[in-house]
Amino acid sequence: MDFHPTAGRPMSDAEAAAEAKRIMDASFRTEQPGHFPTSYRDHSPVPAYGDTPPVPQPDHRIVPAWAAGIAVASIGVGAGVTGIGCGAWLVLQGLASVSLAGVLMVTLPFAGLAMAATAIGGAINRARSAVTKNVNVYEGPVTMRTDITSNSTTRGMFFARTRNDIHH
Repeated sequence: MDFHPTAGRPMSDAEAAAEAKRIMDASFRTEQPGHFPTSYRDHSPVPAYGDTPPVPQPDHRIVPAWAAGIAVASIGVGAGVTGIGCGAWLVLQGLASVSLAGVLMVTLPFAGLAMAATAIGGAINRARSAVTKNVNVYEGPVTMRTDITSNSTTRGMFFARTRNDIHH
């Protein structure tokens, strides 16, 4: 017995109880099949040789190609930065084990070259100054001009552009 309420009229308590009992009985009916197949296996024999019909293999990529490219590039950048970090760690480990004797041994050749270059430069400077006795004497009036003309133009309110023209 199906109950169809009339539109606009509320159900009485007896009608509501009868409708609820009908819905409960229909929901928990035991004659419904308990097993539904969730997969299918084709047991037809595959040919031993020859042409086999094509099987559609749709391409369902999770990530677009551009995103995969960015991911590969970021892995490369990360590996490069890791290499730079390892190199810096090695340099800093070497600097951490520096002693005074080691510093002196490393800088001694550079200090010797600097002393030799200074001595040679001083000797060349003295040799030049001994030979050259050039004295310049200027005679005559000296005129000094300090005329500066400046033109400044500003245009715009929020993104103003200023142009300065300076003429000497």
